[in-house]
Amino acid sequence: MIPAQNFTHLIVLRALQGCFECCISPGFILVVGSWYKTREHASRSLVFQSANAGFGIISSLALYGIGKHGAKDPNSEPWRWMSYFLGAMTILVGCICLFVLGTPSEVKWLTPEEKRMANARIVSNNTGHDRTGIKKWQWKQVRECLRDPCFWFAGINAFTSSVPNGGLTTFASIMNTSFGFTSLEVILLDIPRSAFSVLYFIAVGIITSKRSGLRLYFMICSTIPPFVGFLGMALIPNKPSNRWTKWGMYFMTVPYVISLFVAWSLIPSNTAGRTKRTLTSSFTFVGYCVGNMAGSQIFKAKDAPYYIPGVVGCAVCFGLEFAVLVAWRVVLVLRNRRLDRAIANDGLSEEERALRAKKMGEEDRTDFENPYFRYTL
Repeated sequence: MIPAQNFTHLIVLRALQGCFECCISPGFILVVGSWYKTREHASRSLVFQSANAGFGIISSLALYGIGKHGAKDPNSEPWRWMSYFLGAMTILVGCICLFVLGTPSEVKWLTPEEKRMANARIVSNNTGHDRTGIKKWQWKQVRECLRDPCFWFAGINAFTSSVPNGGLTTFASIMNTSFGFTSLEVILLDIPRSAFSVLYFIAVGIITSKRSGLRLYFMICSTIPPFVGFLGMALIPNKPSNRWTKWGMYFMTVPYVISLFVAWSLIPSNTAGRTKRTLTSSFTFVGYCVGNMAGSQIFKAKDAPYYIPGVVGCAVCFGLEFAVLVAWRVVLVLRNRRLDRAIANDGLSEEERALRAKKMGEEDRTDFENPYFRYTL
C-alpha cells in the first residue's frame, strides 16, 4: 500500500493482497488436519487463530505510537509508516512460514522416520493422512458433497458469520468514532477487545480438548452476545453519556468469531475423503469471502451515525447462524445414533471396528462410505 498515490492504486494493491492471502485459511485447515488428532483440532485451530488478536495488541500499540508521532507533523503521512511496519512484519513471518510450515510429508525438519510417525499418529482420525488420495480427483466425492447437508451448513455458517465480520473490519473505527471517541482512542480501545479475544479462544480450545461434544454448543452460544451487541449499537442513542455503553455493546461482539473458527476445525474432524474435504474447505472459504464482501457493502454513509440498516442486518445474520448451527448439530447427533444402531449387532469387537475404520480412512473412503466413522460434535 505504501507506493499508492490515489484510490485506483489502493484498490489494485488491495486486490493483489487478497489474491496472495486467499490460500491461508484452506491451507490452515489442511495443516491442522494433517498434524493433529480429532480431539486436538479445535484447540490447535483456536490457538493459531488467537495469534490474530494477539498480534492485534502489539500492532495497536505500535500504530498508536506512529499515529501519535504523526499528529505532530501534518506532512508525515503516518499511514505510510504504519504500512511499512505491517508490511515488514508480514514479509518476515511469511518467510518463516515458508521454511517451517507444511504437512508432515512436506516439511524439511523431520526425518523420514519422524514423518512416518507423524502420519501414523493421525490414522485414528479415520480420514487418512496428507498423502491419502492426492493422485486423483474423485467426482463421486463431489456428488456426495452436494447432497451432504453439512457441506451446505459449513458454507452458510461461514457466510452469515462473515457478513458482520466484513462490517466490523471495514467500519469498526468509523462506528467507534461515531460513539464519541477520537481516532487514536479507538486504536487503544481495541487492545482490551483483542486481549479478551485471545483469552476466550484459548479457554474454548482447552475446554473442547478436555471434553468432547462441546464444539457446536460453544458455536451456538457465541452467536448470542454479538446479536445483543449489534442491536445495542443500533438502538442506543449516540450521546456523550452513552459512549461507554455503546462501546460495551461493541465489546460484546467479540465471541462471534468462535462460530467461524471452530467450524473450520470441524472440516478435518468430520469430513473424510481428500476430494470431499478439499471441496468443503474451499466452499467454506468462498462463503467467508462473499460474506466479508457483503458485510462491507451494507454499511452506507447515508446511514451515519447509527448505521441502523447495516447493524440490524448483522444481527439478523447472527439469528440465521444460530438456526443453522442448531440444525447442524441435530444432523450430526442423528448420524451418530444411526451408526450406533447399525454396529450394535455386527459381532465385531471395538478393536476390530477401529482397525476397519482406520483402513477405510487410508483407502480415502468418505465419512458416508465408512460405516465406523463417528462425527465430532
